[in-house]
Amino acid sequence: MKEYKYKINGNNYTVAVGDIDDNIAQVEVNGVPYKVELDRAKAAAVKVSAPRPSAAPRTATGEKVIASKPATGGAGAVVAPLPGVVIAVNVKVGDTVKASDTVVLLEAMKMENSIRAGRDGKVTAVNVSAGDSVLEGAALITLE
Repeated sequence: MKEYKYKINGNNYTVAVGDIDDNIAQVEVNGVPYKVELDRAKAAAVKVSAPRPSAAPRTATGEKVIASKPATGGAGAVVAPLPGVVIAVNVKVGDTVKASDTVVLLEAMKMENSIRAGRDGKVTAVNVSAGDSVLEGAALITLE
């Protein structure tokens, strides 16, 4: 027990504080025991600040990593059917492809998707490279 001496309005008090269980304290004032109920301290509200979003990733040249949708959906464009990451580009400019040929491998939702040419033609432009993130509708390959 801890013992304290107080003088209140000219009167001397000896106060001994014993065990505190839950919110009840065993207190003895001038030899008389008391059970004192303590107010429960309210927990201080913790303010959590949301983390600040980081900047969009950029390439070494400072360009955005994510390819956007083409302004005009060209008739010869092979587009991404869903957003994802380009794993491999299987053609290069000048190649001749058949409609059933896989031109790009796209990873989306942890699955590899084979993107086919869709029609016969000659590759006039390759708009993506392996590792690029693309949005749905982004032009991957342009056919003539």
